[in-house]
Amino acid sequence: MKVVTVGNKIFVTVFQLAGIHGKMVENSKQALLEVNKLINEKVGLILISDDIAKPIDDQLTKLRAKKSILVFSLPHSNSKHENVDYRAMLKKILGV
Repeated sequence: MKVVTVGNKIFVTVFQLAGIHGKMVENSKQALLEVNKLINEKVGLILISDDIAKPIDDQLTKLRAKKSILVFSLPHSNSKHENVDYRAMLKKILGV
């Protein structure tokens, strides 16, 4: 399964260090465009930072319903969650 992240520079870079490709975006509108492109590229899992996903949540829900794709929003680096453990979150999402 191909996994791709969508978010700001810090969010994407964290996952790139773990070998996961990412698309850097500056806002929700750009993120939605990237998600649509990724769906057409047969990506199996898209991880998107929650600060960018929140404004487009309705559109993401519609995409999830129409296409067989997993789109998860994860806390971004400056979120209220302290010490975000992306590795643990990714394992939980993938069922590992």
